[in-house]
Amino acid sequence: MLNSSQLTGGTPRDPCDAFNSDCPGREILNHLTSRWGLLVLVALQGGPLRFYELRTLVDGISDKMLAQALRTLVRDGLLSREVLPSVPPSVRYELTPLGRGAAEPLQATLAWVRQNAPTVLAAQKDHDHRTVAGP
Repeated sequence: MLNSSQLTGGTPRDPCDAFNSDCPGREILNHLTSRWGLLVLVALQGGPLRFYELRTLVDGISDKMLAQALRTLVRDGLLSREVLPSVPPSVRYELTPLGRGAAEPLQATLAWVRQNAPTVLAAQKDHDHRTVAGP
């Protein structure tokens, strides 16, 4: 397996290269690829949604985890948050242009998972069977 210095041929490492341990982009990568961050970003591709609409769409997410994911993604500039003048007040979330750019490849990742889940599950089952059965 190649390490980052092999990839760069000995040249100084780019501080924004995610293979660099000091890369600030690693935190952003974590936000994008976390289970809830990924699902929230892709869910919002269809247009703006309120908190409870998102919670319904992203099955299994708790209010606490949804709120945390939304705060993080708003802070990262991937979502906009708009408080609507209603009683009781409601909040609507929408992808920013930056968020739309991030959501598109994440949608492709989810499509890959959907298409390949049966194959991966079969491989896991086969591996587990071989591991338990021994050589």
